[in-house]
Amino acid sequence: HLNISSPGWAKHAWSCFFAPWNAGACVFIHNVARFSAPGLLAALERYGVTSLCAPPTVWRMLIQEDLAAYRGRLKLREVIGAGEPLNPEIIEQIQACWGLTLRDGYGQSETTALVGNTPGQAVKPGSMGRPLPGYEVVLLDADGKPGDEGEVALRIDPRPLGLMTRYEDSPEKTAEVMRDGYYRTGDTAVRDSDGYITFVGRADDVFKASDYRISPFELESALIEHDAVMEVAIVPSPDPVRLCVPKAFLILAQGHAPCPELAADILAFAREHLAPYKRVRRLEFVSELPKTLSGKIRRVELRQLEARRRQGETREPHEYFEEDFPSLKVGVAC
Repeated sequence: HLNISSPGWAKHAWSCFFAPWNAGACVFIHNVARFSAPGLLAALERYGVTSLCAPPTVWRMLIQEDLAAYRGRLKLREVIGAGEPLNPEIIEQIQACWGLTLRDGYGQSETTALVGNTPGQAVKPGSMGRPLPGYEVVLLDADGKPGDEGEVALRIDPRPLGLMTRYEDSPEKTAEVMRDGYYRTGDTAVRDSDGYITFVGRADDVFKASDYRISPFELESALIEHDAVMEVAIVPSPDPVRLCVPKAFLILAQGHAPCPELAADILAFAREHLAPYKRVRRLEFVSELPKTLSGKIRRVELRQLEARRRQGETREPHEYFEEDFPSLKVGVAC
């Protein structure tokens, strides 16, 4: 088993020590100075790795490679994503290239894994799966009432075995998340009629534009289907009319370079694949995105950066607004 995660992340302990210990499994450690998708693929083939767990950032880099060329050369039986929700396109590409189901899940350091796509369960691309044994997952609305949409919470009576007891030396923070009979995660989600739970966003990542609630993950999943986009983060950009509008910070795939024509093409692509009120109206090409140790995008840093920038009138070199292109055309690339 190969788990790609930093030792500072709880998933490192779960996947590199506790679970393999319980299963009597062999753990493969692949230490490299800097991650390389071709290097990882070579290691998977050379050492006969049979299960791989990696954050979405790694999977997004892997699908830029010719994965179909490795079909039949790898011994992989199970592939898993952890850290952030997997965009549907990634799941579909892994299935098409390797014939494997890339299974997603959801958990926190405070809870361990509490929602997942278990073996044998049909995967709905974009969904985190169903609640795992031992957890009663409830979605709380703004009034604290259970429903089909709201903040992900756990009933704490009876107390789930995997739930923390408290934050050490922080009774105030503990009281903030443990209240009214629930542990509150700070994440929002929706549940469908089959019991599948789909991540909407961190409560502080979801924002309003023209009085509509916007989920960054939904917009990111749409944009990443564009051939030129490798990775993307959506944040609110202050706007005098709409209060704010969705802005995309984009890392381009290999073979593409920032230019006005590509910006126009991506904005047009967003128009075609998103409802009018969800339209991405601004974008900026960047070389990297701020991330946590576990590989999660730190949208809070991008929000703060964008708020500071909009106080002035200057633009970054590779920043484009929808109004820069009065007549958007599709199919132009750089």
